[in-house]
Amino acid sequence: MNIKSALLAGIFLSVSFSMVSAQQWQSNLIKLAKDGRLTYLPDAKGDIIPDFSAVGYHQGNKEIPLVKVVKELSPNGVNDQLQIQEAINELAKLPLNKDGIRGAILLKKGTYEIPGSINITASGIVLRGEGIATRLIATGIGQRKLISINGNGKPKEIPKTRVQITTSYVPVGTKSFTVDKVDGFNVGDDIVIFRPGTTKWIQDLKMDQIEARDGTLQWKAEDYNLYFERKITAIKGNQISVDNPVVMAMETEYGGGEIYKYTFSGRISEVGIENMLLESAYQNDTDENHAWDAVWLNRVENAWVSNVTSKYFGFSCVNLATYSKQVTVKNCTSLAPKSKIEGGRRYSFNNDGQLNLVRDCVAEEGRHDYVTGAKVAGPNVFYNCKATSAKADIGPHHRWAIGTLYDNIITDGDINVQDRGNWGTGHGWAGVTQVLWNCQARKVTLQNPYVSGNNYAIGIKAEKSEGRLKGRPDGNWQLLNSNVIVIPSLYIKQLADRTNK
Repeated sequence: MNIKSALLAGIFLSVSFSMVSAQQWQSNLIKLAKDGRLTYLPDAKGDIIPDFSAVGYHQGNKEIPLVKVVKELSPNGVNDQLQIQEAINELAKLPLNKDGIRGAILLKKGTYEIPGSINITASGIVLRGEGIATRLIATGIGQRKLISINGNGKPKEIPKTRVQITTSYVPVGTKSFTVDKVDGFNVGDDIVIFRPGTTKWIQDLKMDQIEARDGTLQWKAEDYNLYFERKITAIKGNQISVDNPVVMAMETEYGGGEIYKYTFSGRISEVGIENMLLESAYQNDTDENHAWDAVWLNRVENAWVSNVTSKYFGFSCVNLATYSKQVTVKNCTSLAPKSKIEGGRRYSFNNDGQLNLVRDCVAEEGRHDYVTGAKVAGPNVFYNCKATSAKADIGPHHRWAIGTLYDNIITDGDINVQDRGNWGTGHGWAGVTQVLWNCQARKVTLQNPYVSGNNYAIGIKAEKSEGRLKGRPDGNWQLLNSNVIVIPSLYIKQLADRTNK
C-alpha cells in the first residue's frame, strides 16, 4: 500500500473510533449531533464554518466518467505533437452526446516529444495515457504549458438583472439572503454574488498602511471587488437560496452586496487528462528556459486531471487559473521541479479558480505546494495531500483568498495563514475563512484579519508560530497537538452529510 492509500485508509478506519469520542470534544464551532450529522454553531455575528463539500467535478454529485476511447495513437518520434493536436481537433468537430462528451483519445505507451504545447479548446474531450508508460516530454526551450485546456471569453453580466442584497449582515456559511426584488430570477439561474471593495474596508484592514519598500502597492478599493459564482436553488418571497455558501460576510458597513445573472458562453466543460507521465526537458537544476506548467486549465468547468505525474517543470504539475470552476485534481504527483528556488516558482498545485477540489496528491521539492493566489473566490478544498522537502509554505499566498479548506495536509514545511505585509508587491492579508483541519506541519501560523472574518485551525499537529508580523489577532485554534480527533476529515464528513451517503 502506498503512502496516499495508507493515509486515506487510516482516515476511514478511524471514523468509527472517532464517533465514540465525540462527547470528549467540547467545541464552540461544530459538533456531532445525536443522528451522527454535523451541527454548526454560530458565533456572535452568526458566522459558521461553511460546508465545503460542493466542490470539484459536478460539485461531488457525479462520478468522473470512464469515457469511451474513439481514437488511439502511438508515438513516432517525428511529429508527436502534430498527430496529437490533429486528433484533438478532429474530435472537437464531432457532436456532443447527452452528457456533453465527445470521446477519449488514448495515447499508447511510449515517449511523445512535444516541442510546443497541446491545446484543448472544445468541450467533451479526454486525453488518456496508459499510466507512466505514456510519457510526454516538453522538448526544447521556452517557458510554456505542456497541456493547455482553455475556452474563451469571460463571464458577462446580463443587463438589468443586478439587484441589491437587503440583508444587513449576510454571515459566513449561509446559503440564503434577501434581495430588494426577485423579478426575473428563477431556480437554476447562474448568478454572481458581488461584494464591492470599499475604501473603508481597506482602511480597517490597514492595507493602505503596508510598510513600503521598492515595488510595494497599497491596496485600492477598485481592485478588490469580489465575484462568487453560484446557482439559485430556491426562491421564497424575496429570499434567494444558492448552491454553495457565502464564504465572506457581506456587511452594510462595507458596501453590502449585490447579485446579477451572467453568461459564460466560451467556457468549456467535460474535459479530462488522465493516466500519464509529463516531463520537461531542462539543462540544469536552476534552468528556467523550459516548460513551466504540466497541465494548465482556464475557462473550464466540470473537468478533471487524474493520475498524472509531472517531473522537472518550473512552476506546476496542475495550475487552475482564474476562470476554472468545479475541477477535480486527484491522485497526481509533482516531482523534481527545476528552477531557481525563489518567488514565482514551484507552485506544485496552484488554484486561482473557485469550487475546485485537489485531493490525494503528492508534491516534492516545491515552494508553495497547495496554494491559492489573489482574490480567489471559494469555497475550494485541498484534501488528503502530502508535501515533502518543502522549500516554503502551504496556504493562501497573497491578497485575500476566501474560503479554503486544507484538510489532512501533511508537510515537512510550514502552513501559514497570515498578514504577509510587504512581501511580493504588498501581499498583505493572505486570506479569510481559511480552515486547517487535521493537518501536520513543522510550524503553523494562523492569524485573523482585523475585520471581515476568521480563520480556523482544528486538530493541528505542529509548532504554533506567531508568523512574520507580530501583534496580529490570533486565529481560532482548537485541539492543537491533541490526540482527540472527532471527525478525521471535515470534507468527507460534510460530503457524506450533504449526499446522505
